[in-house]
Amino acid sequence: QDAFVAFHVDKALVSKYLKSLQIGELAPDQPSIEPTKNKMLVKDFRELRATVEKMGLLEPNQLFFFLHLAHILLLDTAAWLILFYFGTSLMPFIVSLVVLTISQVQASWLQHDLGHLSVFKKTKWNHLLHKFVMCHLIGASAKWWTLLHSRHHAKPNCFQKDPDIDMHPFLFTLGKKFSVELGMKKKKYMPYNHQHKYFFITLPPLLFPTYFHCHTFYIAYTKRYWVDLAWMLTFYIRFFFTYGSLLEIKSVLAYYFIFRMLESSWFVWVSQMNHIPMDIYYDNNLDWVSTQLQATCNVEQSLFNDWFTGHLNFQIEHHLFPTMPRHNYWKVAPLVKSLCAKHGIEYQCKPLLTAFADIV
Repeated sequence: QDAFVAFHVDKALVSKYLKSLQIGELAPDQPSIEPTKNKMLVKDFRELRATVEKMGLLEPNQLFFFLHLAHILLLDTAAWLILFYFGTSLMPFIVSLVVLTISQVQASWLQHDLGHLSVFKKTKWNHLLHKFVMCHLIGASAKWWTLLHSRHHAKPNCFQKDPDIDMHPFLFTLGKKFSVELGMKKKKYMPYNHQHKYFFITLPPLLFPTYFHCHTFYIAYTKRYWVDLAWMLTFYIRFFFTYGSLLEIKSVLAYYFIFRMLESSWFVWVSQMNHIPMDIYYDNNLDWVSTQLQATCNVEQSLFNDWFTGHLNFQIEHHLFPTMPRHNYWKVAPLVKSLCAKHGIEYQCKPLLTAFADIV
């Protein structure tokens, strides 16, 4: 299937393990392709996939990722050095917070690359560095992220299948169709007519320091991800030892909570701009390409946008080719745009601020 091809780097290895799970074939009278699938689109996309592989666009440039990791580690160190050399008065405190926030968000983009197996050719090296970046540099579980994010990619914007939209209807009502459904059922968990206002003070600043903070530990503990938990503890030991040597306990806790809020705000605005304004509904069992295209949109390319969003401004290309190294998205974008034009599918690409406004 297209999803299988999209997710796995070493398909021969995965097929080897899947053979032991095979229980039989479909009966001869059973359709192998659901009637909802666009056969011509699927055919053309598979040809595009073959072209992408021949062009070497799935091959990572490891210098790109090494330099990215280097600038993360440099900023992480600089955040502490600012307080060490300039003291803990208000201005160094604020500058240090900003520098650490940048380091943390850029680390989030790098762990995203590693989680998608797009940095190294060998899967095990991706997993190993993923644990270092996600668990040690950020303080969250790598396996927890993979569990949630793989489900998001398999069924983006499909209610009850995509964990990224689980906030409907308990915090926000998402999608035009769901809003109507809730209205007809007269169900109201929140004052939805004001959700564009309370969004600013809920999801962006609080997602990381509250929900994600608890959920990553909960999943890691209940699913017995002991290696992840051990790695995660190294982040907290390092953070509270290094910053605790310079700041009082109240200041350390304030510093930690504020940078998590800043990191959360940056992450939420970037991650939501590509999906929340798009179609959100139950799973209609569409083909892989249609499922991804109806749930994603792009943001215009620029050096700043690429860096600021971790190349998630190329969300369409990322969802169609999740294992593709992000430095190659711009190369495949014209081919994807041509595919969409051929099949009459809208290829949305917006300015960054327009994408932010569309969330609201």
